[in-house]
Amino acid sequence: MRPWRFTRRDPRPDDVVVRVTHCGVCHTDLHAVQGARAGDLPVVPGHEFVGVVEAVGPDVTRFAVGDRVAVGNIVDACGRCRSCREREESYCLEFPTLTYGGVDRVDGSRTLGAYSTEYVVREAFAYPLPDGLDPAGAAPLMCAGTTVWQPLRRYGAGPGVRVGVVGLGGLGHLAVKFAAALGARVTVFTTSAAKADDARAAGAHEVVVSRDAAAMAAAARSLDLVLDTAPAAHDLGPYVEVLDMDGTLCMLGIPASYEVPALPLLVGRRRLTASGSGGTRDTAEMLAFAAEHGVVADVEVLPLERVQEALDRLDRGDVRGRFVLAVPGATA
Repeated sequence: MRPWRFTRRDPRPDDVVVRVTHCGVCHTDLHAVQGARAGDLPVVPGHEFVGVVEAVGPDVTRFAVGDRVAVGNIVDACGRCRSCREREESYCLEFPTLTYGGVDRVDGSRTLGAYSTEYVVREAFAYPLPDGLDPAGAAPLMCAGTTVWQPLRRYGAGPGVRVGVVGLGGLGHLAVKFAAALGARVTVFTTSAAKADDARAAGAHEVVVSRDAAAMAAAARSLDLVLDTAPAAHDLGPYVEVLDMDGTLCMLGIPASYEVPALPLLVGRRRLTASGSGGTRDTAEMLAFAAEHGVVADVEVLPLERVQEALDRLDRGDVRGRFVLAVPGATA
């Protein structure tokens, strides 16, 4: 990673110009940088950020200069398909326009992300940042937060529901916080017993070390919903086994493929599904809930110029919660 000076596109009538103050560092960013080839360059990562409105187009009605806003990993969609009409733009049948590495639907240019001082986005894909939410802690809500929120809501997390969370990274710790705030009973599965205190601090009721065969056996058939947030390929069989009858294992960390034993799915009429990100409806609901219940990410804030350090440490797993980059001059 190195500095690069460029000019954003001219604002359109329904655009908001945002001065970026804080941007989260996601595993997707790391994968984009590591996998970039000559034809992909330049890559400017960053798809969960907050900032302050600097200018608005003449058709903008929801924002004014000086407003605090938040933007996630989707900045446009077709607007016509069933998913878009239901504000489920993450499932747009023409594929949504991503905050970086996507193709602008008007001029065909490549989108460039928010590891930068400014971003230009359609009003429809920007959200008011609720008062009381710390901007650094709120930035990861726009990807990690909405990604875990959608399946928690879709599969009914709440009082009386037993939720498991695999992994306690950027997605996992927010899954625990949201599930606990919704009233669910939460079990965290981690490879490290050292993370038990962090899991309980986030709201977990039980912590299971997944490398402990006896502990995993004791957890059999104990959960209704498991969110698997681990970013790398791993054996799904043990997490199918902890599901009760009609339980759901939802994959949020997306490796190239899954391998799952079929018989345990059949025996308990269990379900394997996947989910990614969230549309404008879910994201707005998530932000309102986060503000009401004080849910923000646990973050380590680094200045933007230390972005390579953040990526290197993320690659090593040397982070608690989420890295957030503070952009020079950030005063939100």
